[in-house]
Amino acid sequence: MLVDSHCHLDRLKLDKFDGDLDAVLDLARSRGVGKFLCVGISLKNADAVVGIAARYQDVVCSIGIHPLDVESGLAGVDELITMAERPNVVALGETGLDYYYSTETKEIQQQSFIAHLQAAGRAELPVIVHTRDARKDTIELIRTHGNLETAGVLHCFTESWEMAKSALDLNYYISLSGIVTFKNAEELRDVARKLPLDRLLVETDSPYLAPVPYRGKANIPAYVREVAEFIAELRGIPYEKLAEITTENFFRLFPRAA
Repeated sequence: MLVDSHCHLDRLKLDKFDGDLDAVLDLARSRGVGKFLCVGISLKNADAVVGIAARYQDVVCSIGIHPLDVESGLAGVDELITMAERPNVVALGETGLDYYYSTETKEIQQQSFIAHLQAAGRAELPVIVHTRDARKDTIELIRTHGNLETAGVLHCFTESWEMAKSALDLNYYISLSGIVTFKNAEELRDVARKLPLDRLLVETDSPYLAPVPYRGKANIPAYVREVAEFIAELRGIPYEKLAEITTENFFRLFPRAA
């Protein structure tokens, strides 16, 4: 079995599937994907992700506010804890820091990230972290405000080995997406080779960032298989072993998903 540890099922492009999410999920299931984590990005889509998880036995969800969505509305610690009590919610996030696309909201991003970290600690849930061009602040806020026992994951990781090592030292996992297959991603492939296998997750981040050979097209959860196969070859291990290990890692990090 394989897990797509990060996808946005409410945002998938369904025109090639006659608007049918069931068909998209069935295709992924036919390729060995047995679990999907549908990730929330704002207060506005919380109902959508919870609703999708309620429809499918093999879908769970998270609730959170993406750093690029902080201007659309924030949630305090108590509100996030209440939201985390909704059915099938296994994590808080995605949250985090993105200074690549927005430095104007730097302070409010940090405020939101801290709230998610504190709420997750009190709710005993892992955190799904988006980070881009904010290496120092991301690690420092996790170290200062996070619960290192429930920890979390740096999803769709694109940063340096030094940052990955810092996150690993804080008990975090690293999730790799289709970006690792891109021609210009040699630094990320170096990270993929060095990561301890027991801290590795795979994801699509669909509908974004489709892996080779689908790059430039809409991404779907079925393509997590290409990500896993590529990493397995990179690591010199059988695909089946990588699928087994990353699935075990997923359920260890997200125990409520079991």
